[in-house]
Amino acid sequence: MTRTTTADRVFASLRESIVTGEFPAGSLHSIYRLADLLEVSRTPVREAVLRLADIGLVTIERNRGVRIRGVTVDDVRAVFELRLMLEVPAAALAAARADAPTVATISAELEHMRAHAAADDEPRFTEHDRALHQSIAGVLGNARLQAEIATLRDSIQSRGASTIRRSRGMVELAAEHAPIVEAIALRDPEAAAAHMEAHLVRTATLLMEQVGGVAVDGRRWSASLRDHLYVPGRSATPLPSAQ
Repeated sequence: MTRTTTADRVFASLRESIVTGEFPAGSLHSIYRLADLLEVSRTPVREAVLRLADIGLVTIERNRGVRIRGVTVDDVRAVFELRLMLEVPAAALAAARADAPTVATISAELEHMRAHAAADDEPRFTEHDRALHQSIAGVLGNARLQAEIATLRDSIQSRGASTIRRSRGMVELAAEHAPIVEAIALRDPEAAAAHMEAHLVRTATLLMEQVGGVAVDGRRWSASLRDHLYVPGRSATPLPSAQ
């Protein structure tokens, strides 16, 4: 049984406060204030803050405190390049290997997204959006993969970067997930990979436009990944022969 430490609990609490926007991007917090707020000593708070800094959620300012990070165009591109590398092959694998109960779970998450979009319930919508992606990644049976994808999502969302109510609505976002789920249910790895790629590229492109304030060519920034990473139906580009 895994032992949960005070630092673990503080980390989870602070991370939740950042993700929900309770601690907004750019805000500054002292270790002393955080310790008082959470009713713990400063030591577990320092440990938790170091972990948050490691995953890019905060920066530590000497003699000032902990700054909640904002997000840049480069942040978005870096995160989504990694998500493409992880989630496009994961979607293909899910289409090839997911058993019937897993397909049912993924499909149910999409239905929950649609229901919460219709109810205009953004927190619950986002919860099931996350669960859908986690269920797809879970087919590999690699908890580290799921954790890395969750961390990548949080590194953007926790800093207030979202397309919902800005560049697209929840109904539209749920509709983008539908062909991914359908391809997995139809056992079509190539289509699942292609639709996951399209969804992630569109999301990243919209976020980069929001953050940078200028138009972004989604096909262009992601072309090197598309051309050189293996996905079903396309072979990886061969390495040059040794001279």
